[in-house]
Amino acid sequence: MVVERASQQAQADVLVASNRGPVSYSVSGGGSLSAKRGGGGLVSGLSAIAHGASPAQAGEGSGGAPSSRGEAVWVCAALGDGDREAVRRTGGRLNREDTGGQSVRMLDIPEEVFADAYNGIANSVLWFVHHMLYQTPLEPSFDAEFERQWASYERYNAAFADALAEDAAEGATVLVQDYHLTLVPGMLRERRPDLRIGHFSHTPWAPPDYYRMLPDAVAEQVLRGMLGADRAAFLTRRWARGFADCCVAVLGAAVAEDESTGELEIELDGRRTRLGVHGLGADAEFLRERAGREDVEERIALLREEIGSDEDGRPRRTVVRVDRTELSKNIVRGLHAYGRLLADRPEWRGRVVHLALAYPSRQDLAVYRDYMSEVSRVAAEINSTYGTESWTPVVLFLKDDFARSLAAYRLADVALVNPIRDGMNLVAKEIPVVSDDGCALVLSREAGAYAELGSDAFVVNPYDVADTARALHEALSMDHGRRAEHTKHLATAATATPPTRWFLDQLHALRAE
Repeated sequence: MVVERASQQAQADVLVASNRGPVSYSVSGGGSLSAKRGGGGLVSGLSAIAHGASPAQAGEGSGGAPSSRGEAVWVCAALGDGDREAVRRTGGRLNREDTGGQSVRMLDIPEEVFADAYNGIANSVLWFVHHMLYQTPLEPSFDAEFERQWASYERYNAAFADALAEDAAEGATVLVQDYHLTLVPGMLRERRPDLRIGHFSHTPWAPPDYYRMLPDAVAEQVLRGMLGADRAAFLTRRWARGFADCCVAVLGAAVAEDESTGELEIELDGRRTRLGVHGLGADAEFLRERAGREDVEERIALLREEIGSDEDGRPRRTVVRVDRTELSKNIVRGLHAYGRLLADRPEWRGRVVHLALAYPSRQDLAVYRDYMSEVSRVAAEINSTYGTESWTPVVLFLKDDFARSLAAYRLADVALVNPIRDGMNLVAKEIPVVSDDGCALVLSREAGAYAELGSDAFVVNPYDVADTARALHEALSMDHGRRAEHTKHLATAATATPPTRWFLDQLHALRAE
């Protein structure tokens, strides 16, 4: 299949494809569009290319003249009514004043196709497989409804492949992001064999026995889709190895290890795909600057009032968690562990407060709404059991507020990060970077961040409530000097690969293949 290339605008030498783009739109009552920009490694990485560094130079961390071969383009999907209206008004090529000067092409995929692909497959099947969330006696059940949704997922991926094939210059480099777009590399390879194609997975990767719950044809299609890339990259070596093991078990692929780099290489049907590992770090410069602004200081004052002082007049200690109410984040067990701490260690009653910032996620799915309700119920139960007129053991926030999140980061004595499974978990990296007085980290061994931070954390089995309660006690009991030293080590490891470098390292590695 060959797709006609764009002829009326400059073709791009570097392209990024992701479900969510760098800007989102809302429509006012009067019909005007309002744009809200996002951030992160993809945004800052593309900006580095667009403002002074060619892709090859930027990948090596040095400046230079802009690439003469074409600009960088971000291809994304319209997620809501405001985005779709922006596409209708612009033809999909968004106004640069809305995007911070970046070239963004937004795709208006039919709403029902998007819903099936995003909620039906990406978030309700692939996410559940890789985070191992299914209650297997009851689910999954792959029936006619799944087959219909899978057809939409194929159409959704094909729309991205068509747009990328159309906009890419000869020999361009394409970086495809995450589980929403697993089929794109293979589809794009068919349309444009001249391109350098990479895929990056931001999630964990399931081991073969769990991955093979997928229908055989679908399990094979996902793997073959990703193997259409020249380079498939992951956040940790564990996830890369999981992918390789699935390729062996499902496809009968051969796996080799490069002795010089340690990277794995998959060979199938005469093609080779290199597996890269690129751990994403915290953006220290942005976090520290943003955490010092006036709105954060205001929220610190409000949180200090909520925390209060113990009966001796000393500020209470804080256990902080900041998460979306996503099933894999394990918030409910974290609350039970805190309750167990208060039950087993009565000396902490009245002396510690759990600041639990649990923000809404995927509330269009019933299982997520139920989970959020359970978070509220367990927090209320702990407060009812242990609370007093002057002490609220759990202070729960369910409304997203970034300034409040940063304020909680700064006040954390202990950071609780206990996911069931997590590709990385940036909260574990961000809190030590901005903590005012040093913090201890209680960290699940199932978080990708464990590979980098585990040696300076209190590591827990995320399913073991008693073990997590013990870790909370030890973390709260750590003396100030030792805590400061651990925080220093955590912050150094957490910022080793800031977002811009993370993106540009991938780009450079792909172009060097």
